[in-house]
Amino acid sequence: QVQLVESGGGLVQVGGSLRLSCIASGRTFGTYAMGWFRQAPGKEREFVAAIGRFGGITWHTDSVKGRFSISRDNAKNTLSLQMNSLKPEDTAVYYCAASATYRFPGGGRQPENWITAYWGKGTLVTVSS
Repeated sequence: QVQLVESGGGLVQVGGSLRLSCIASGRTFGTYAMGWFRQAPGKEREFVAAIGRFGGITWHTDSVKGRFSISRDNAKNTLSLQMNSLKPEDTAVYYCAASATYRFPGGGRQPENWITAYWGKGTLVTVSS
């Protein structure tokens, strides 16, 4: 069992930055690929970024490329999402996710066969214009 707790959300102006963190309980953090999802009001949950078990491979959805950066520290059981140049359309609840079932096809393509085994409860990011 893995528990995920997000933090770092808040209210920020357009063009500002936030850094989200997700702390995982247990000793198995390094056995999971990790990801960030977000859900804006009235919209479906969106896959935003993912990172392999050892941090050597990452993926970001096109709308955040060049602005967001996912990283992890397995020694600290921590997943991070650095968000820069924030836009109003980034407003959403951001969720941390752990997956043991996935495949990174490379070439900047979205991870395949991703099944989230554990979800955090989310942290709200609001970007005001």
